[in-house]
Formats: sequence, C-alpha cells, structure tokens
Amino acid sequence: MRRIGFIISIVAIGIAIGGYVFFNGERKPPIRYRTAAVERGEIVSVVSATGTINPVVSVQVGTQVSGMIKSLHADFNSRVKAGDTVAVIDPEPFKARREQAASNLEMARSNVARSKADLMQRKRELDRVQSLLPQQFVSQNDVDVALTNFQSADAQLRVAEAQVKQAEAALNAADLELKYTVIRSPVDGIVVARNIEVGQTVASSFATPNLFLIALDLTNMQVDTNVSESDIGGMTEGKEAVFTVDAYPGVFFAGAIKQVRLAPMNIQNVVTYNVVVGVDNKDLRLKPGMTANVAIVVAQRDRVLKVPNAALRFMPPKTEGDRRSSDGHAIKADGGRSTHTGREAGQSRTVWTQSESGDLVSIPVQTGISDGVTTEVLSGDLTEDDSVVVGIEQSFGEKKGNELPPGFGNQRRTRSR
Repeated sequence: MRRIGFIISIVAIGIAIGGYVFFNGERKPPIRYRTAAVERGEIVSVVSATGTINPVVSVQVGTQVSGMIKSLHADFNSRVKAGDTVAVIDPEPFKARREQAASNLEMARSNVARSKADLMQRKRELDRVQSLLPQQFVSQNDVDVALTNFQSADAQLRVAEAQVKQAEAALNAADLELKYTVIRSPVDGIVVARNIEVGQTVASSFATPNLFLIALDLTNMQVDTNVSESDIGGMTEGKEAVFTVDAYPGVFFAGAIKQVRLAPMNIQNVVTYNVVVGVDNKDLRLKPGMTANVAIVVAQRDRVLKVPNAALRFMPPKTEGDRRSSDGHAIKADGGRSTHTGREAGQSRTVWTQSESGDLVSIPVQTGISDGVTTEVLSGDLTEDDSVVVGIEQSFGEKKGNELPPGFGNQRRTRSR
C-alpha cells in the first residue's frame, strides 16, 4: 500500500512538471505581417532642389570717373527710364581740367600760327638766295643754310600741328569726363539696390564700383537652382516645375525650365548644374533674393499599377526563409535587391505576398518611376487590389533583450560587476 502511494506520488509530480513545461515553456509566437493593397492611380516623379529668385536681366550701374557724390536722383524701388539721371558727381574738378585743356589747345594753335609765319619767312629767304646764286652774289653755303632753315621751320610747323591734335584729344577727354559726372540709367527698369549716399567718394580704378542695381523687368522672374549630376539627366527645357517660398506658406507657384546650363559647379566634390526655371510674376509677389523650394516634374504616369516603396524594401526574416526553404518553398535569395536593366525596361525587383495558408510567396516585378512613396509596376504577376507585404507586426513585449534600447538589457549585469 505504501509502495502504491509512492508510485502515485511520482506519477503526479511527473505530470505536474510536464504540464508546467508544456504550458509555460518558451514558444515562439507566430509572425504576423503588415500588408498594403496594390493600387492603380497617378505617379508623378519629381526632383527637389533649392534655388534663389532673381530678375531675368539685372544691370549694375557704375561710374567711370572718381569723385564725390553731389546728388542722388533715384532711390530704392524707383522706376527709371533709359537716359534718366540717377546720380551726379561733383563736376567742379572736371570743369577746371576742361578749362586747362582748352587753354592748352589755344596755346598749341598759336604755336601753329607762329610756325607758319616762320616757315614763310624761311621760304622767302631760300627763294632770294637761290635767285642770287646764278649771278654769284651769294655762295653755295648761303643757299645750303637757307634750305636747312626752311626745312627746320617746316618740321617745327608739323610738330606744332601735332601738338594741336594732342591738345584737342585732351580737351575731348576732359569733356567726356565732365559728361560722366552725370550718371544715367542704361535701361528701363526698377532700382533694386542703391549702394551710395550723398557726400560719399567713389573711386574708379581697375574695378568699376557698383552704385545701383537696376532690374529690367520684375514681372518675369527666374529661379536659379542647383541640381545634382545624378538628376540632371531628366532635366530638359519646357518641363514643369512648382515651388514655394517662405513668404507665402501653402502657396504654390508654377513655372517651367527655360535653360539647363552646361557649366558644372563643384562644391566639396559634389557636382551640380544650374537649372533656370522661368516664372510669371505679374502680381509682383515674388521678390529678388527669395529662397525657393523647387519640385521639378521629371515624369508623370496616369492609371498605372503602383506598390508602396516599403514593399520593395521588405525582406523576409532569415529564420522564416530557412523554414520555408526546408519545407520545399522556393525563395529568391536576392529578393530585395534591385538590378538596373535600363531606363525603358525599369528595374527588376521582388515583392512578397501571402498565400491562403499564410506562407510568403515572392513575385518578381519590373518597376518604373517613383514619387518617393509609391513605385510604378511595369510588369509582373500583380493585379489591382492584391495585397503585398510591407513589414512585420511586432509588439513591444515580443522584443528580445538585444533589441531593447541601449542600457536596458545590461543593467543587471552592470550592477553585478
């Protein structure tokens, strides 16, 4: 009787241990996947860039003479026409130089008159001695001396005439400098910037000082953007572009590419190209110098199949892949990698779907353009409203210790040390 009770006790303990292990032992929870539907709709591929709004034509007005600014006739936002006076440099020093140049010219002309009179005298003396030489009233030496004097007087006349031309050129230069003291607008436009004040001295040296900046027309503006070399292939003239500015939140301005400039710009080993976007600014809301966030439409597709980009990035868990392969299901090892096969053929990618039994099934597809959220499907065994796997659902309690944030899994170990 005692032996039977002992045996029953051992059996009961074994059953209790087995039940505890069965109900409380470590069991891996089933993997649940997040899915999204394959949709049909519009995809617009855009290239984002940052640029600056500038006038189409802007002219820097400088000065060709040095002096003190006597008066200003244009200010910021002033509308000017070609030939209007915008500033005047003190003309008094230039008037004095002109008077001096005029006096030098008169002196040179007087020297010409005196040289002509001296030449006529030398000519008469030469004629006299040449007429007396046959009668031997004068010697040949007297004739030679008279001829030399005549030639010297003729040369002196030419020198005096050259001095007259030199004096005339100096007078013309003085007149021109006096004319340049009045600074005029070369074009019709609006004064965008004024960099001088009355009484300020400007110096014209090797670099012409910038006194005014005049925009030819602010109703037509342009956005100068820098597009990276990886995106410049899709930039062509006429493509649509939209942009926003901080001054008008939520307002989109439309434009079009008017020029793709060929000169590269290398900044910290990053090559970019200047893409000019033209925009209509009849309401004058856009101001020069504003920063624009530009989105250039590279390609657009309507009524196409599209899948979320997360579906193209999804890779099945490694353990799940091992289990599937052991069960006889074929899974591509490179399912998540993309292979470039050309612009027209798109890229070879792989998406994953779930069968009715819950198993993962790989579907190769050819992708087209992308808008950053979804990607066009050019070909593949997918139809509208199919579901593709985009991720794994995992609650916080299912995370392993090595997946916890840094410091949470090693607190006990650190304290024991």
